Amino acid sequence: MRFGPVALAEAEGAILAHSVGLASGKLRKGMTLDGEAIARLGAEGHESVIVARLEPGDLHENDAAEALPRALVPDPAAVGLRLTAPFTGRVNVIAEGPGLVRLDVAAVEAFNRVNPMITVATVPPFQQMGAGGMVATIKVISYAVPEADVMRAARAGAGAIGFARPTLADVGLVVTRIPGGPKDDKAIAAIAGRVEALGGALVETRTVAHERDALSGALGEVAGEAVLILTGSATSDPQDVAPAALRAAGGRVERFGMPVDPGNLLFLGDLDGRPVIGLPGCARSPALNGADWVLGRVLCGLPVRAEDIAGMGVGGLLKEIPTRPQPRAGRTAR
Repeated sequence: MRFGPVALAEAEGAILAHSVGLASGKLRKGMTLDGEAIARLGAEGHESVIVARLEPGDLHENDAAEALPRALVPDPAAVGLRLTAPFTGRVNVIAEGPGLVRLDVAAVEAFNRVNPMITVATVPPFQQMGAGGMVATIKVISYAVPEADVMRAARAGAGAIGFARPTLADVGLVVTRIPGGPKDDKAIAAIAGRVEALGGALVETRTVAHERDALSGALGEVAGEAVLILTGSATSDPQDVAPAALRAAGGRVERFGMPVDPGNLLFLGDLDGRPVIGLPGCARSPALNGADWVLGRVLCGLPVRAEDIAGMGVGGLLKEIPTRPQPRAGRTAR
């Protein structure tokens, strides 16, 4: 692509690089200059104009922006995504409903290394999305780019952007109570909101005493394709009431503790093929915490193993909660 000032006599068919204000109205950047536009420029004393001119082998920004998302997201509708129409070299990738973003990070990086004028920006991997949320934006920065580079970028980023829609809808919740413990109504509402944001519903909520046998019995009876546990007293050890109750019911604890704060005291397991999540106390609040990351993957049918939770530490220092009784930040010395 050639870029720079040209005489008006040579500008027809070129792309206007910068908007030009005229008494007869504004000529906007990015438009293709035709005979009428040239005449209007000349009538107001312009002798030259800054333009971009495609050379053999170049693709216009919109043509490039239309081709690239087809490689990054080969079948958007099949995974619950849609692509916007190309405009000024940009196409957005939009979620059609709730789910988690799946990314091949290495492929995204390889795509962005081909040509600095060819870019894709995404949300983080496993970001939870709602309907209408923007998953990625593909932007061709210049007015045209070499077609060969478009093809190279398309190959490098093939299939890099995916989307996991919820596969589990019915969720059971077991709450344990201790004498004088916190009230559960707001906590249950916060948990229900999390499940509903992923297209599911709390189909049953049971409240039992904070005792191993009582909780164990409830775990075996509560409805739901997945089961959540919210304890009246924080679960502070793998042998504490809730993990012990899961094992007593015939289940398994996959991982206790996670390197996400708030959210450290989460545990994950299964019972008769149903995933079981022991929620940390911070799940009583609707604020983002580590339980959101695990719940999203579980309800969207993505595997969550001990090593997956271990890998959540990078980026796992979440926003401080103002009402936290024991803030992580120490007091300022006097």
